[in-house]
Amino acid sequence: MKKIWTYLALGGVLLSTGCSKFDEINTNPETPSTVRPSMLATRIVLNLARQSNTKGFMQPYMLTKEIAWTELTESYQYNSLGERDISMMAINDAHFMAKFATNDALANSYNGLMYFARAMKFYDATMSVGDIPYKDALKGETEKIYFPKYDTQKDVFLGILNELELADKLFSEGVKFDGDPIFSGDIVKWRKLVNSFALNVLIQLSKKETDGELKIKERFKSILANNPIFEGNADNFQVTHEDKADQTYPFYKVSNSFVIYPIVSTEIIDRLKQYQDRRLFYYANPSSLQIANGKQSNDFNAYVGTDPSLSFSEIAELKKKNDYSKLNDRYTELVSGEPTQQYSYAHLCFVIAEAAARGWVAESPVNWYKKGIAASMKFIADNTPNTAQFTHNMPLDEGYINLAVTTYGNQFPVSPEGQLEAIITQKYLASYLQGVMTPYYDYRRTGYPKWKINPASSLNSVAPQKIPVRWRYPALEYNYNAPNLDEAMKRQYDGNDEINQLMWILK
Repeated sequence: MKKIWTYLALGGVLLSTGCSKFDEINTNPETPSTVRPSMLATRIVLNLARQSNTKGFMQPYMLTKEIAWTELTESYQYNSLGERDISMMAINDAHFMAKFATNDALANSYNGLMYFARAMKFYDATMSVGDIPYKDALKGETEKIYFPKYDTQKDVFLGILNELELADKLFSEGVKFDGDPIFSGDIVKWRKLVNSFALNVLIQLSKKETDGELKIKERFKSILANNPIFEGNADNFQVTHEDKADQTYPFYKVSNSFVIYPIVSTEIIDRLKQYQDRRLFYYANPSSLQIANGKQSNDFNAYVGTDPSLSFSEIAELKKKNDYSKLNDRYTELVSGEPTQQYSYAHLCFVIAEAAARGWVAESPVNWYKKGIAASMKFIADNTPNTAQFTHNMPLDEGYINLAVTTYGNQFPVSPEGQLEAIITQKYLASYLQGVMTPYYDYRRTGYPKWKINPASSLNSVAPQKIPVRWRYPALEYNYNAPNLDEAMKRQYDGNDEINQLMWILK
């Protein structure tokens, strides 16, 4: 019996020692065992700010008619929209940032970031499809709500605006925080972004300016008068690029087999030529045929746009003639390219110009219009090497920018509708390969710029004479949340999940 107890005791020691060693050898010393709020913040901020790369980077700009694609027939170029992901997975743990903060002021900053991230993601989702889950969203872990109900688009926007107000308040009560790769945790810059983005949300609600609950004009006036907003290009919400893994410009040539396919559209080139705007020489390269025929690279007539509404076979034939303009080399040859913006000072200037033209605020629409054009030109000049390869000897120097802005100001229309068209058109030209879907959202809301539509090439089978106004709900929602989706579909679109159906903000 003594031997048995000795063996059992020895076995217990070995078992405990073995478990200890098992835990030790199965713990990765390079994997953190606790979560810091800065780690979560970095992931969340980059998810908000980054754009796709290679072909994915170019696809939104096919929809906004900035480029024509010459590889094959692209649905976005030919006005066909499929499903759109409305998942909130990218921010499902944003609320943990404040819980891991070491003091209340730091928690305020991280909560401010959480509310801004929520506002931006819910905005993207509702702008894509219409009604979405909002009040019940992201409650699977905390309240076991796995099948969230859909809220009306109006309620979603009310929630977005309120969350932006709360984000600004929390940032104002916060302190500098770690884990921010864009603004280095500067809460003043974050407040500027929050409020500038709120103005963007409000302008997208322009068709609802008389709604008593939304109070769009009152909110706009209050933010503009009382809150910090972008003051220059240094405030842009953008990602800068460098020669490091996963940090190069999204369309840089290395490991990018798609550089040969995009060519610049007539929608961009013809407008810039009309205005004799030197941004043309920074956006595009001259036509090889025109150069071979004796034109110089600093000649506006050496640049030839391609109509993106032509059939793919027609575009393919045009390309064979070498009479087209491809992207400026800075987009493919420079590892840093230019910073990619989600929201910029130039964008904000045009938003305020539009609000002034609509009579929402007592500001001069032409002054903000001119500020937006100047900001666009300065951004391009500041992020482009001053060599002939990239400027074609037509520099965007200070003298030219001042002259161009004055000329644009002198040509600013008198009528409110003319002013609206001019503002949205310049906002579009400033958004070349920037801002992702913003020009599309402006187009479907205002009808500007007046993009050419070719029913003969359109893939919009229900309404070939129109550009669709929404995406369809994703299959996952039909598979896992069908009863709630069906209710929302009946409420909005008479049960017809179709790309030409008008969502609430467009009515």
